[in-house]
Amino acid sequence: MAVKIRLARGGAKKRPYYRVVVADSRSPRDGKYIEKVGTHNPLLPKDHPDRIKLDIERIEHWLGQGAKPSDRVARFLDAAGVLKRDARTNPNKGKPGTKALERIEEQKEKAENAITAAAEAKEAAKAAAKASAEAEEAAKVAAKEAAEAPAAEASAEEVVVDEAPTAEEEKKDEKA
Repeated sequence: MAVKIRLARGGAKKRPYYRVVVADSRSPRDGKYIEKVGTHNPLLPKDHPDRIKLDIERIEHWLGQGAKPSDRVARFLDAAGVLKRDARTNPNKGKPGTKALERIEEQKEKAENAITAAAEAKEAAKAAAKASAEAEEAAKVAAKEAAEAPAAEASAEEVVVDEAPTAEEEKKDEKA
């Protein structure tokens, strides 16, 4: 007869409570068992002392008789220091599926496009700022030249062109 140390579920709906039992491997999960060797209440906090209660002496007796613990019970026994459990790894379980890989690739492409667009916008802003700076410089130069040119032209015109008599001066000349 193959003997297992496993959990038997009890408690109400959505309020689980487990008994750690030694049972024939062919018996149903919540059915007939040989001996109750502990309890597990998953609703209690992980650091609560009543979350897992084990009768270590009886468990060691049944392990000596050849009983095999289930995965969950083996975890409990490893935490209690009774049994050394090898860590299990399933590297394929953590890998994303094909659709998830496609979504990841799309997100990467969108991110790369956004980075490229941001870089192009930054370059365009730099070019626009450079062009406006050049335009301002050209406007300053043109304003300087314009300010200097009329003054030079005005002084040249004063020398060359005789002043025309004003209307008041003409009236004075006519009276005289």
